[in-house]
Amino acid sequence: MQCNMEIVVGDRMAPEAQMIVLFAFLHHLAAFTLVAAIALEFVLLRGELTIWNARRLQVADMVLGTAATILLLVGLARVFWFEKDATYYFHNHAFLTKFALFILMALLSIVPTIEFLSWRKAVEAGQVPVVAAAKLKRVRMIVHIELAAIVLILLFAAMMAKGGWV
Repeated sequence: MQCNMEIVVGDRMAPEAQMIVLFAFLHHLAAFTLVAAIALEFVLLRGELTIWNARRLQVADMVLGTAATILLLVGLARVFWFEKDATYYFHNHAFLTKFALFILMALLSIVPTIEFLSWRKAVEAGQVPVVAAAKLKRVRMIVHIELAAIVLILLFAAMMAKGGWV
């Protein structure tokens, strides 16, 4: 990261630098939380659907949506106010690809979210949700795609950090 500001003033970080560090921390915390939630969904969807799995899938999906929203907002704040000029990012192919994959993941995640929300009455009644095999297979496939997209996003993030594929 290149900054034109003074990072250290005496023994303390400048307030601008503190904000950069805070937003970078929040961005990474939200990203790791998102990855953990998708990984948890992946694990919970591998076996037979039980009431225990259904409840945890609903919670994991809520955490995933919250983390994705925070990640998007904090990431955009970093682009527009705390990092390099936004022009740099929006002319960097690695960033654009990473951002497009993130948006694609967000759109794909709508399908599992709708499915998990449809289980609400059954789960509240303590019953295993009745799900058609085809629907469950589609949800599993989408979670697999989301995991693959995360790997690609990490690759493009590393490329972007090194100034590659501009």
